[in-house]
Amino acid sequence: MRTAICERLGVEFPLFAFSHCRDVVAAVTNAGGFGVLGAIAYTPEQLDTELTWLDERVGGRPYGVDVLLPGKVDASALDAEARLADAVPERHRDFVTHLMSKYGVGGSGGPIGGPGIGSPDELGRRVTAAGATGLIDVALKHPVGLVASALGPPPPELVEKARAAGVPVAALVGTVEHARRQVAAGADLIVAQGTEAGGHTGEISTMVLVPQVVDAVGPVPVLAAGGIASGRQMAAALALGAEGVWCGSVWLTTEEAETAPAVKRKMLAASSLDTVRSRSRTGKPARQLRSAWTDEWDSGQESPGPLGMPLQLLVAESAMARIGAAAERGEPGALDLANYFVGQVVGQLDQVRPAREVVYAMVSEFADAVERLGRLSG
Repeated sequence: MRTAICERLGVEFPLFAFSHCRDVVAAVTNAGGFGVLGAIAYTPEQLDTELTWLDERVGGRPYGVDVLLPGKVDASALDAEARLADAVPERHRDFVTHLMSKYGVGGSGGPIGGPGIGSPDELGRRVTAAGATGLIDVALKHPVGLVASALGPPPPELVEKARAAGVPVAALVGTVEHARRQVAAGADLIVAQGTEAGGHTGEISTMVLVPQVVDAVGPVPVLAAGGIASGRQMAAALALGAEGVWCGSVWLTTEEAETAPAVKRKMLAASSLDTVRSRSRTGKPARQLRSAWTDEWDSGQESPGPLGMPLQLLVAESAMARIGAAAERGEPGALDLANYFVGQVVGQLDQVRPAREVVYAMVSEFADAVERLGRLSG
């Protein structure tokens, strides 16, 4: 399994684990894979704390950091003088209030974009180039082995900083055109992510997308993403020309995952038909569990329609903090609204296991799949 990307990054298995949870990143990294921490959830100070924690636990093994850098954001996000939350229209605030009342969600979540180091307003600013640059500056002070840019081409300053530090840059893409654009911008590694994936995705399936991207950008290495949670799927990805796989959803039901218990139970019970691409969480199409939240925003008669990124991110995360707390109290309406980003592979996720066990199970099944193929061609 030691593909060229394994040699380049110094890992045992070409299995990349994207997670917002440091415990998952550490577990996968220590099991021989390559953990990648999603940085969007953290302020620069918080990220420094998280990476210091990782440094102390992975014993020098390489791991990566992922930042969210959309090619386009709502114009309001570019006004550094204004508080982002002030740009949220009153009708969207009223709609959230209406949903809380309609579904009987108790408690309070505070104002949209309320003050505080971890406020949604600050979260919104971290998806701008300036905000992401601050996170990258922190990451490069640590022994990271990869910096990943999602949603848009890595800006020149990111590439320059990473190159100066000797750290390769990865970029996530959903089309061949995007892949070519990312390579031209300086990406050293392309993650071809199919529409099956959780989070922000395009409309092309992994099976179709990966070989097209491999052919378009070679010899730049490509990782396959979207719908991969088993060794058989991993073997299929390598057969398509990828040098490894990038997985996110499979870690959401692990013991270490950041997934709220109520949402984790929904994932364990879900089928692959229970996800939807919706703009209702971030302002851009992102695959997630279908819930009353997505239904109300996307097709409800009273919906004002989702805002652009990052304004919808502010609206949703403020509301979800309140919904999540109510869901953990067992409030039925909150359970209906609660959701999280996850791919169609959720239909395979039917038990809670340690992340290390997931890694070893995938590697073992990969070996069995390759052996089977060998017998077929022998």
